[in-house]
Amino acid sequence: MSTLNSDKKNIEKLRIYVASKNNHKIEEIKLVIPEFVMLETVDWEVDVEETGETFIENSIIKAIEYGKEIGQPVIADDSGLSIDVLGGFPGVMSARYLEDASYVEKMESILQLMRNYEERSARFVCAATYFNPIKNFLISVEGYVEGTISREIRGDKGFGYDPIFIPKGYDKTFGELGEEVKKVISHRSVAFRKLFDALVKVGEIGS
Repeated sequence: MSTLNSDKKNIEKLRIYVASKNNHKIEEIKLVIPEFVMLETVDWEVDVEETGETFIENSIIKAIEYGKEIGQPVIADDSGLSIDVLGGFPGVMSARYLEDASYVEKMESILQLMRNYEERSARFVCAATYFNPIKNFLISVEGYVEGTISREIRGDKGFGYDPIFIPKGYDKTFGELGEEVKKVISHRSVAFRKLFDALVKVGEIGS
């Protein structure tokens, strides 16, 4: 095989689609994606009903549905905020909690629910799944960042519940800390670094 053909084959092998239209998520994944992976977005929405009871289950559902639809390797994630004193709430319902409300309204509601609690431990969770429908190969991992819930909304960086989450070891919320810190310690960056490392180890993608 010629070098030209070999290079072409290698480039095609490294193309992975991301099963999301959420630009914030896509940008976070791009911050940790290996240089030898080409991330592609899907131009249309795949109708996926997230019926899983865990983040892992929902990420698998999305990866399989997108993978079957486009016939190419995909990565998908499901993520959210889990608050201990509220029994893990909002958990897998994080995005769908008060579905028609803004995230400011969602955060205000959660802070109201926690108004009488001193215990404020929480964590962001991200389940990341890779599915290759050509090989029928699937792998999932989870990433976490521990922290606490602030008593007020602080900062306008990040997205989602970032302005009420203070990661362990810091006194500012993700909404105040910004991208430089978040890309190192966030649940999504932890999960996708772990996922890409696993894909290298099993030989699904090369370095």
